[in-house]
Amino acid sequence: MSIRDVAKRAKVSIATVSRAMNNPATVDPETADRVRRAADELSYFPDSHARSLVSGRSRILGLIVSDITNPFFPELVKGFEEMALRHGYEIMVGSTNYNSVRMALCVRRLMERKVEGVAIMTSEMDQPLVDQLVRRRIPSVFLDVGSVRAFISNIQVDYASGIHQATSHLLQLGHSRIGFISGPLALKSARIRRQAFLECLRNAGVLETEELVTESDHTIDGGLEAMARLLDRSARPTAILASNDLTAIGAMRAVRRKGLAVPEDLSIIGFDDIHFAAFTEPPLTTVALSRWELAETAIHALMRHVELKKSEQAIRGAEYKITPVLVIRESTAPPAQRT
Repeated sequence: MSIRDVAKRAKVSIATVSRAMNNPATVDPETADRVRRAADELSYFPDSHARSLVSGRSRILGLIVSDITNPFFPELVKGFEEMALRHGYEIMVGSTNYNSVRMALCVRRLMERKVEGVAIMTSEMDQPLVDQLVRRRIPSVFLDVGSVRAFISNIQVDYASGIHQATSHLLQLGHSRIGFISGPLALKSARIRRQAFLECLRNAGVLETEELVTESDHTIDGGLEAMARLLDRSARPTAILASNDLTAIGAMRAVRRKGLAVPEDLSIIGFDDIHFAAFTEPPLTTVALSRWELAETAIHALMRHVELKKSEQAIRGAEYKITPVLVIRESTAPPAQRT
């Protein structure tokens, strides 16, 4: 079926059908409703590519994430898509796997599809790619690594607050030998979390023990291996703070393999509060970083730009802040009494 068939069924011109489909506010409501009914009856679907050529707008937003296999990111994609649909946009998703070459490919693919805005929800971004987006006047919002200017906004997660809440919780329970499993230190967010942890211990007057701080890769296997290393120390920790929930889940498995129990022998806290965190055994205490809030903030930041782009207004981006919140479940308890 073609647009001509819809026009004939609705008894209007082809131009009216086009306006009713693309900008219904410019058509009499009764006429627009008649066009929609005719299109439904004929199972007519507009050619989105042709529409974008006519309007000059793709109505597509790009979303780039670090690792689509990490449950945190599909949950973010879901929220981002729902928010985008509310504004009449579709989304394209790319996953970098923390690889700069894949990041460049993701950005190029989005530019080829003429996306109207990009949310880059990763902790790594090469400056030449940012410059490409700016030159093409593509509104972009970054996670932690953006430098606010025309067309560029940044969402700053207060990781230090989340780490402080988690560390304070363990200290209040009576733990003094607290270990930390960081993410890859090549990532800015991982360095921030590690530094915040060490500062918390210093401020609490707890002796920093570098042997209880180790690096992982944000995966379950990485968490298992890192926890195994810490358990082999001459004096093992009584509590562990992990850089994300997958790492924490791997750490819990390492504890069980050692014949120990969580939280009776060792308390564990994660970071992110992915959906699975509430269903581990025991349920995982974690620092919740709301994917819904991230998605909502990213869409809001992009909409400030894309809706004004036609007027050629190069408005300055904005800085947004999100503060994580500690969620206490059953994986933390006072340290076992040594005999």
